[in-house]
Amino acid sequence: MGTGSAVVLLHSSACDRRMWDPQWHDLIDAGYRVVRCDFRGYGETPVPDQPNNDAQDVLELLDELGIERAAVVGASYGGRVALELAARWPERVSTLALLSAGSPLHPSTDELDAFDEQEEALVDAGDLDGAVELNVRTWLGPDADEEARELVRAMQRHAYDVQLAAEEEFDQLEAEFELSAVAARTLIVTGKYDMGYFNDVAQDLADRLTDARLVHLPWGGHLPSLERPKEISALLVDFLRG
Repeated sequence: MGTGSAVVLLHSSACDRRMWDPQWHDLIDAGYRVVRCDFRGYGETPVPDQPNNDAQDVLELLDELGIERAAVVGASYGGRVALELAARWPERVSTLALLSAGSPLHPSTDELDAFDEQEEALVDAGDLDGAVELNVRTWLGPDADEEARELVRAMQRHAYDVQLAAEEEFDQLEAEFELSAVAARTLIVTGKYDMGYFNDVAQDLADRLTDARLVHLPWGGHLPSLERPKEISALLVDFLRG
Protein backbone atom coordinates (compact mmCIF):
# COMPACT_ATOMS: atom_id res chain seq x y z
CA MET A 1 0.00 0.00 0.00
CA GLY A 2 1.06 3.59 -0.55
CA THR A 3 2.47 5.22 -3.67
CA GLY A 4 5.97 6.50 -2.82
CA SER A 5 9.31 4.69 -2.85
CA ALA A 6 9.11 1.09 -1.68
CA VAL A 7 9.84 -0.14 1.83
CA VAL A 8 9.82 -3.90 2.49
CA LEU A 9 9.22 -5.16 6.05
CA LEU A 10 10.54 -8.62 7.03
CA HIS A 11 9.38 -10.20 10.27
CA SER A 12 11.00 -12.07 13.14
CA SER A 13 10.70 -15.84 13.36
CA ALA A 14 8.67 -15.40 16.58
CA CYS A 15 6.15 -13.33 14.64
CA ASP A 16 4.61 -12.84 11.22
CA ARG A 17 3.83 -9.76 9.13
CA ARG A 18 1.37 -8.54 11.78
CA MET A 19 4.31 -7.43 13.93
CA TRP A 20 4.59 -4.42 11.61
CA ASP A 21 1.01 -3.19 12.13
CA PRO A 22 2.12 0.09 13.80
CA GLN A 23 4.95 0.83 11.37
CA TRP A 24 2.85 -0.18 8.36
CA HIS A 25 0.47 2.71 8.87
CA ASP A 26 3.13 5.19 9.97
CA LEU A 27 5.27 4.53 6.90
CA ILE A 28 2.31 4.86 4.55
CA ASP A 29 1.41 8.15 6.24
CA ALA A 30 5.02 9.26 5.67
CA GLY A 31 4.55 8.71 1.93
CA TYR A 32 6.08 5.30 1.32
CA ARG A 33 4.81 2.30 -0.61
CA VAL A 34 4.95 -0.43 2.02
CA VAL A 35 5.24 -4.14 1.35
CA ARG A 36 5.15 -6.77 4.06
CA CYS A 37 5.05 -10.51 3.61
CA ASP A 38 4.92 -13.72 5.60
CA PHE A 39 7.83 -16.11 5.21
CA ARG A 40 6.86 -19.66 4.31
CA GLY A 41 5.21 -21.35 7.30
CA TYR A 42 4.17 -18.08 8.95
CA GLY A 43 0.98 -16.05 8.96
CA GLU A 44 -1.04 -16.77 5.83
CA THR A 45 1.80 -18.37 3.83
CA PRO A 46 1.85 -22.19 3.82
CA VAL A 47 4.91 -24.22 4.68
CA PRO A 48 7.28 -24.90 1.77
CA ASP A 49 6.76 -28.05 -0.27
CA GLN A 50 10.45 -28.21 -1.19
CA PRO A 51 13.71 -26.63 0.00
CA ASN A 52 13.60 -22.84 -0.42
CA ASN A 53 15.58 -19.73 0.38
CA ASP A 54 13.74 -16.84 2.03
CA ALA A 55 15.97 -14.15 0.53
CA GLN A 56 15.30 -15.58 -2.93
CA ASP A 57 11.58 -15.57 -2.13
CA VAL A 58 11.74 -11.86 -1.22
CA LEU A 59 13.60 -11.11 -4.45
CA GLU A 60 10.93 -12.92 -6.45
CA LEU A 61 8.23 -10.96 -4.62
CA LEU A 62 9.95 -7.69 -5.60
CA ASP A 63 10.09 -8.89 -9.20
CA GLU A 64 6.40 -9.83 -9.16
CA LEU A 65 5.47 -6.40 -7.81
CA GLY A 66 7.69 -4.62 -10.32
CA ILE A 67 9.90 -3.10 -7.63
CA GLU A 68 13.39 -2.54 -8.98
CA ARG A 69 14.90 -1.08 -5.80
CA ALA A 70 13.60 -0.88 -2.24
CA ALA A 71 14.49 -0.01 1.31
CA VAL A 72 14.43 -3.19 3.39
CA VAL A 73 13.66 -3.35 7.12
CA GLY A 74 14.20 -6.63 8.93
CA ALA A 75 13.70 -7.72 12.54
CA SER A 76 15.71 -10.60 14.04
CA TYR A 77 15.47 -13.47 11.51
CA GLY A 78 13.96 -11.00 9.05
CA GLY A 79 17.10 -8.91 9.53
CA ARG A 80 19.22 -11.91 8.65
CA VAL A 81 17.21 -12.38 5.46
CA ALA A 82 17.45 -8.66 4.67
CA LEU A 83 21.22 -8.80 5.13
CA GLU A 84 21.49 -11.75 2.72
CA LEU A 85 19.28 -9.98 0.19
CA ALA A 86 21.43 -6.84 0.33
CA ALA A 87 24.65 -8.84 -0.04
CA ARG A 88 23.54 -11.10 -2.90
CA TRP A 89 21.64 -8.46 -4.86
CA PRO A 90 23.07 -5.10 -3.71
CA GLU A 91 21.59 -3.25 -6.67
CA ARG A 92 18.08 -4.06 -5.41
CA VAL A 93 18.45 -2.61 -1.88
CA SER A 94 18.68 1.16 -1.48
CA THR A 95 18.77 1.32 2.31
CA LEU A 96 18.83 -1.35 4.98
CA ALA A 97 17.48 -1.24 8.54
CA LEU A 98 18.38 -4.16 10.82
CA LEU A 99 16.53 -4.42 14.14
CA SER A 100 18.14 -7.00 16.46
CA ALA A 101 19.26 -8.87 13.38
CA GLY A 102 20.76 -12.31 13.24
CA SER A 103 23.66 -13.12 10.95
CA PRO A 104 24.62 -16.41 9.29
CA LEU A 105 28.25 -15.31 9.54
CA HIS A 106 28.24 -14.92 13.34
CA PRO A 107 28.56 -18.04 15.52
CA SER A 108 25.87 -18.89 18.05
CA THR A 109 26.39 -18.51 21.80
CA ASP A 110 25.71 -20.73 24.81
CA GLU A 111 22.82 -18.43 25.79
CA LEU A 112 21.15 -18.72 22.40
CA ASP A 113 21.78 -22.46 22.23
CA ALA A 114 20.20 -22.89 25.67
CA PHE A 115 17.07 -21.07 24.50
CA ASP A 116 16.85 -23.26 21.39
CA GLU A 117 17.22 -26.42 23.47
CA GLN A 118 14.56 -25.32 25.95
CA GLU A 119 12.13 -24.41 23.19
CA GLU A 120 12.73 -27.70 21.39
CA ALA A 121 12.17 -29.68 24.59
CA LEU A 122 8.85 -27.92 25.26
CA VAL A 123 7.65 -28.45 21.68
CA ASP A 124 8.71 -32.12 21.70
CA ALA A 125 6.79 -32.58 24.96
CA GLY A 126 3.68 -31.08 23.37
CA ASP A 127 3.74 -28.08 25.71
CA LEU A 128 3.11 -25.43 23.05
CA ASP A 129 1.70 -22.99 25.59
CA GLY A 130 4.94 -23.26 27.54
CA ALA A 131 6.99 -22.76 24.36
CA VAL A 132 4.93 -19.69 23.48
CA GLU A 133 5.47 -18.17 26.92
CA LEU A 134 9.20 -18.89 26.70
CA ASN A 135 9.31 -16.85 23.48
CA VAL A 136 7.29 -14.00 24.97
CA ARG A 137 9.55 -13.82 28.03
CA THR A 138 12.72 -14.05 25.98
CA TRP A 139 12.02 -11.72 23.09
CA LEU A 140 9.98 -8.86 24.54
CA GLY A 141 11.71 -6.27 26.71
CA PRO A 142 10.30 -4.65 29.84
CA ASP A 143 8.61 -1.80 27.92
CA ALA A 144 6.30 -4.14 25.99
CA ASP A 145 2.68 -3.77 27.07
CA GLU A 146 0.14 -6.57 27.34
CA GLU A 147 -1.24 -5.90 23.87
CA ALA A 148 2.21 -6.53 22.38
CA ARG A 149 2.61 -9.68 24.45
CA GLU A 150 -0.77 -11.01 23.33
CA LEU A 151 0.11 -10.33 19.70
CA VAL A 152 3.39 -12.25 19.98
CA ARG A 153 1.54 -15.09 21.70
CA ALA A 154 -0.93 -15.27 18.82
CA MET A 155 1.73 -15.07 16.09
CA GLN A 156 4.06 -17.62 17.69
CA ARG A 157 1.26 -20.09 18.46
CA HIS A 158 -0.02 -19.83 14.88
CA ALA A 159 3.50 -20.53 13.54
CA TYR A 160 3.75 -23.64 15.72
CA ASP A 161 0.34 -24.87 14.58
CA VAL A 162 1.12 -24.36 10.88
CA GLN A 163 4.64 -25.77 10.95
CA LEU A 164 3.92 -28.78 13.16
CA ALA A 165 1.01 -29.80 10.95
CA ALA A 166 3.28 -30.12 7.91
CA GLU A 167 3.84 -33.63 6.57
CA GLU A 168 7.50 -32.92 5.84
CA GLU A 169 10.00 -30.28 6.95
CA PHE A 170 12.48 -28.80 4.50
CA ASP A 171 15.68 -26.98 5.34
CA GLN A 172 16.56 -23.55 3.98
CA LEU A 173 18.86 -23.56 0.96
CA GLU A 174 22.07 -21.90 2.09
CA ALA A 175 23.79 -19.40 -0.20
CA GLU A 176 27.32 -18.08 0.08
CA PHE A 177 27.77 -14.31 0.17
CA GLU A 178 30.16 -11.67 1.43
CA LEU A 179 29.11 -8.82 3.71
CA SER A 180 31.54 -6.61 1.82
CA ALA A 181 29.07 -6.72 -1.08
CA VAL A 182 26.45 -4.76 0.91
CA ALA A 183 26.30 -1.28 -0.63
CA ALA A 184 23.18 0.06 1.08
CA ARG A 185 23.24 2.78 3.71
CA THR A 186 22.47 0.79 6.86
CA LEU A 187 20.82 1.40 10.22
CA ILE A 188 21.64 -1.17 12.91
CA VAL A 189 19.47 -1.19 16.05
CA THR A 190 20.21 -3.14 19.20
CA GLY A 191 18.67 -3.15 22.69
CA LYS A 192 20.07 -3.25 26.20
CA TYR A 193 17.73 -6.09 27.24
CA ASP A 194 18.36 -8.30 24.22
CA MET A 195 20.52 -11.43 24.24
CA GLY A 196 24.23 -10.82 24.08
CA TYR A 197 24.39 -12.64 20.74
CA PHE A 198 22.34 -9.97 18.99
CA ASN A 199 24.30 -7.13 20.57
CA ASP A 200 27.50 -8.82 19.38
CA VAL A 201 26.09 -9.19 15.86
CA ALA A 202 25.08 -5.52 15.82
CA GLN A 203 28.57 -4.36 16.75
CA ASP A 204 30.16 -6.78 14.29
CA LEU A 205 27.96 -5.54 11.44
CA ALA A 206 28.64 -1.92 12.35
CA ASP A 207 32.36 -2.67 12.13
CA ARG A 208 32.12 -4.58 8.85
CA LEU A 209 29.67 -2.55 6.77
CA THR A 210 31.03 0.52 5.03
CA ASP A 211 28.08 2.88 5.57
CA ALA A 212 26.47 1.85 8.85
CA ARG A 213 24.97 3.69 11.80
CA LEU A 214 24.61 1.82 15.10
CA VAL A 215 21.81 2.80 17.50
CA HIS A 216 21.74 1.28 20.98
CA LEU A 217 18.35 1.49 22.71
CA PRO A 218 18.74 1.70 26.51
CA TRP A 219 15.15 0.53 26.92
CA GLY A 220 15.06 -2.03 24.09
CA GLY A 221 14.55 -5.76 24.11
CA HIS A 222 14.64 -7.99 21.05
CA LEU A 223 11.49 -6.64 19.38
CA PRO A 224 11.65 -2.85 19.87
CA SER A 225 9.13 -2.15 17.10
CA LEU A 226 6.50 -3.80 19.33
CA GLU A 227 7.86 -2.39 22.61
CA ARG A 228 7.84 1.30 21.68
CA PRO A 229 6.17 1.37 18.26
CA LYS A 230 6.03 5.14 17.78
CA GLU A 231 9.69 5.61 18.64
CA ILE A 232 10.75 2.97 16.13
CA SER A 233 8.44 4.37 13.46
CA ALA A 234 10.00 7.80 13.94
CA LEU A 235 13.51 6.32 13.88
CA LEU A 236 12.79 4.46 10.63
CA VAL A 237 11.18 7.45 8.88
CA ASP A 238 14.08 9.70 9.89
CA PHE A 239 16.59 7.14 8.61
CA LEU A 240 14.75 6.49 5.35
CA ARG A 241 14.55 10.18 4.61
CA GLY A 242 18.31 10.44 5.08
